[in-house]
Amino acid sequence: MDLVQISRKPYKYIHADSKFTNWQKDFYEQNGYIIIKDNINYELIDELNQRFIDICEGNAEDAKCQIIKDPILKKKGAKGEFVVNKLQEITYDPILSKYSSEKSLLDVIENIIGPNITAVHSMLINKPPDSEPDISKHPLHQDLHYFPFRPAHKIVGSWTAMQKVDESNGCLYVVPGSHKSPLYKHEYPKGSNNALYHGITGKEHLPRKLVILEKGDTVFFHPLILHGSGPNMTKNFRRAISVHFADSNCQFINVAGTVQENIKKEVEDILRHRGIELSFEDGWKMKSKLIKGPAGNFQRFDSHL
Repeated sequence: MDLVQISRKPYKYIHADSKFTNWQKDFYEQNGYIIIKDNINYELIDELNQRFIDICEGNAEDAKCQIIKDPILKKKGAKGEFVVNKLQEITYDPILSKYSSEKSLLDVIENIIGPNITAVHSMLINKPPDSEPDISKHPLHQDLHYFPFRPAHKIVGSWTAMQKVDESNGCLYVVPGSHKSPLYKHEYPKGSNNALYHGITGKEHLPRKLVILEKGDTVFFHPLILHGSGPNMTKNFRRAISVHFADSNCQFINVAGTVQENIKKEVEDILRHRGIELSFEDGWKMKSKLIKGPAGNFQRFDSHL
């Protein structure tokens, strides 16, 4: 990938010193996402995949991540990789964390948000076969709904396919250009109670672009872009690994009284139910991890008080 051509054109969504080509800058600026082919090498992906299986089967005593199970498949008695649909906070796992520090990934992240990089949310997503469609899919949403920090253009998500992903096994879809929209109100879709899987209604008519990827391809996307994913309709797994990164100096905001108030309340209620008294904002700081550059607001618990 050519990362040497520097444009003099002012960009709103790309870091000022980005070494993306003019075409790459223009594409991200206009569409809110960009696909980098062969971004992560097969050897690392295979290592991450084996780590996932080891964790699912209880063969990783040093694992440091949160295991989320598909509630329907759990009731059916599924075990191991057939019941786990997500590993969260993987940046602290000794093996899975290799993804968030991979140079080929960080080179792209730096070209979008700059050199001061904090990993703010991380997960390995597994769509097992035989799950219910409403559990397996993710409704149309904007990731910024979950984040109490700004500015939005200093946040970017990475999503890497661990094998080919297409419409049959539940690939991502995006609404190109929707990153220029405001943050919409998110709620649970009618009939759904999949915890924290909020979505947007009234935007289903907007044209969508399927993000079809081969193993090792990565899509990078702005946190305001409208996107989601379909269910896995195959008899095989569909796996991807994803991390959201932010400029370490992003400012934390109080989302009370805004369209994000419901997610703040729900998250704090979940934590309180677990015996944890922690604000929505400080929760994001606690699970973030400095990746590159000096410490910033994510590493200061009094930065927004």
